[in-house]
Amino acid sequence: MAPLEITASRADPALLDLPWERPLEEWPEDMLAALPRGISRHVVRFVRVSGRVLALKEINHDLARREYDMLRMLARIGIPAVAPFAVISGRTDAAGEPLDAVLITRHLQFSLPYRAVFSQLSQEDTAHRLLDALAVLLVRLHLEGFYWGDVSLSNTLFRRDAGAFAAYIVDVETGSLHEQLTDGQRLYDLDLARTNIIGELMDLQAGELIDPESDPIEVGDTLVRRYTELWDALTAREQFSTEERWRVAARVERLNALGFDVDELDITTDLDGTTLSIWPKVVDAGHHARRLQSLTGIDAQENQARRLLNDLDQYRAVTEQQDEDEEFVAHEWLQQQYEPVVRAIPRGMRSKLEPPEFYHEVLEHRWYLSEQRGVDVSLDEAVRDYILTVFVHRPDERSLVTTETSALPMFEG
Repeated sequence: MAPLEITASRADPALLDLPWERPLEEWPEDMLAALPRGISRHVVRFVRVSGRVLALKEINHDLARREYDMLRMLARIGIPAVAPFAVISGRTDAAGEPLDAVLITRHLQFSLPYRAVFSQLSQEDTAHRLLDALAVLLVRLHLEGFYWGDVSLSNTLFRRDAGAFAAYIVDVETGSLHEQLTDGQRLYDLDLARTNIIGELMDLQAGELIDPESDPIEVGDTLVRRYTELWDALTAREQFSTEERWRVAARVERLNALGFDVDELDITTDLDGTTLSIWPKVVDAGHHARRLQSLTGIDAQENQARRLLNDLDQYRAVTEQQDEDEEFVAHEWLQQQYEPVVRAIPRGMRSKLEPPEFYHEVLEHRWYLSEQRGVDVSLDEAVRDYILTVFVHRPDERSLVTTETSALPMFEG
């Protein structure tokens, strides 16, 4: 067998123990991690290496190396994406015939492919919540000048985010990074997303995973509307009189409410100085997540962070510490509220949900119990009741591993 070539930022020697001389589709099932997979252009398998789950995709060497580099680039600019791990090339079979290279990415813990979401959730708005997450991801990509070229639910993973979802890009094989996208590139990507999603939802209807009476075309149109509204909110130039200067701060607050930070504003006046024009030139996502992390060190999704910050504000009011330093109160909230709840998760259940999502669900459960009983239920009681009546029945979502790969749909890659 010819020597392997391994491209990795940190090569794991355990990779050498895998049967690279065999095509991925012939790897023995006893060494595979059984995660949900979808119909794919390429053969994709999941394996456990050194205690971590890795996704392996068999693909042409040039495409594998290009996708590896592109994923590293997206990570550097803060785009939610799967993390590249390695590229294995120089593979040959037992007869010395060349085999395709393998792109290796880290499996995104607590993530769900869209088919798994629809198989677990039956709410009518599931599709709309997924599309909201995809619209936010697509806007973020386009703001950074990234043209996806293959937008779909299949090429996206979703993580729970306080009742909503956060979307992560998985497949960037057709993507390209530019200094700035033209409107034509953006709209073509958007139209491609609409077409692919309509087809995917029709496929789900055929598999009886969603309501046969739902309208996939209307859902696809919803994505276009959601994307357009968000893009305009983030990039549109706004004009108003100089007597309405408060609208500058209002625009920033509105963008913050959407989860975006404004790094720079372009403010100009007309020749007679009676009209102001404002345009947010650089916009970064993750406003609430960054604020929560700076105050508490908690790493959370954007909606989770917004929910936890609201709880922090409520704690500050209940304990009458509005005049205290925010960092001091946040530290106290972390010790008195958040950490006791998270520590209450039984050891054997810690792979069911991420801690910020668990805390959010406990808060929701507390509200539900309080409304049901007509009295304020304590946080401790809400935690105990949630674990015993709800949490114990949830599936593990850290890596959603089952025991039999043949029982799973294929993963899109």
